[in-house]
Amino acid sequence: MTDSIAHGALKGIKVLDMSRVLAGPWSTQILGDLGADVIKVESLTGDDTRQWGPPFVDNDAKDSAYYLCANRNKRSIAIDITRPEGQALIKKLALKSHVLVENFKQGGLAKYGLDAASLLQIHPKLVYCSITGFGQTGPYKKRPGYDFVIQGMAGLMSITGTPESGPVRAGVAVTDLATGLYATISILAALRHAENTGVGQHLDVSLMDTQVAMLANQSLNYLVSGQSPQLIGNTHPTIVPYQVFATKDRPLIVAVGNDSQFKAFCQILNQPDWATDPRFRSNRARVENRDVLVKMIEANMQERTADEWLQQLLDHNIPAGPVNRLEDVFNDEHVKQRKLAQTVVRESDPLPTVRYPVEMSETPPTINRAPPRLAEHTTEVLVEWLEMSPAEINRLLTGNIIGQRA
Repeated sequence: MTDSIAHGALKGIKVLDMSRVLAGPWSTQILGDLGADVIKVESLTGDDTRQWGPPFVDNDAKDSAYYLCANRNKRSIAIDITRPEGQALIKKLALKSHVLVENFKQGGLAKYGLDAASLLQIHPKLVYCSITGFGQTGPYKKRPGYDFVIQGMAGLMSITGTPESGPVRAGVAVTDLATGLYATISILAALRHAENTGVGQHLDVSLMDTQVAMLANQSLNYLVSGQSPQLIGNTHPTIVPYQVFATKDRPLIVAVGNDSQFKAFCQILNQPDWATDPRFRSNRARVENRDVLVKMIEANMQERTADEWLQQLLDHNIPAGPVNRLEDVFNDEHVKQRKLAQTVVRESDPLPTVRYPVEMSETPPTINRAPPRLAEHTTEVLVEWLEMSPAEINRLLTGNIIGQRA
């Protein structure tokens, strides 16, 4: 273990990760980045996302790029929790844990005696985080929930897309990722409470609740006005001009956030009179006269290249930027200097990763472990956490209660 991870903010915190796919693993990866000891509990066949490819990182383990994105800084063990001995093993590991994260269907672990009520009874200080599609209560609680479904049901897709395209999902699983973030924030708060009081708790985290909360200004627009937002593509419902404009060569984002920026924008466009025109003088007026103003701006933006406009916009402190492809992103000098793309080594094989995106001056997050192969650490963890003997481990292996990487 490196010095930096040994001094991570969550040094000494033990996390039993019984989640798979994305929301749960995203949360536990963050905990691992911050220094926690995260044990990823998998079935004998492994996390589904190991096979969600191509691309795959090699021809042996068939671990997909998708799996790699959410599972660094963890150790993997494989346990058959449908067997009584497997359930007993999970209970022993839970007793050694500060945090347990799971994303089984609502009530799915109760039949194994591994639900929150059962484990909090034997370990009252445990922080038990359940992540589901729709939560532990309500008429939809038994439904399975994937990110795509929730983006639709919780309203995100109704405001993503254009009238021509119709509803469109976001290009990355934003509901899963935000749910992972809310789960992590709540886990840290619950850990603080447990440390202060000795009392753990059950966290009910759902994709549906998260996505409704994530609608932010759009949800409040509806609650205040009673009118559902419409599909408006890359424009903003309450700020103008704030969208993508075509230029002489490629698209450019211009985000004018206030009246002084609009005045400067008009100067750049060589249209200073627009800033004093009653139709455009205030943001409210610009929103009311959106169609007229945008057409006027579009005609002007076609006269120069994106780079020519961008330099002038930035010189006047007007937020603007290109629409980059990922190859542009990772070749961007700023992204390079911030060292967002990094490499971690697994058994001499270099694997790409993207670092935790926050720099901390005293307890820096560290990439200490590559995403593990299935059951790579079964023996190591059982010896370290439970002090099991080789004979006990061999008996569990022989009985197919646990798995071990060959």
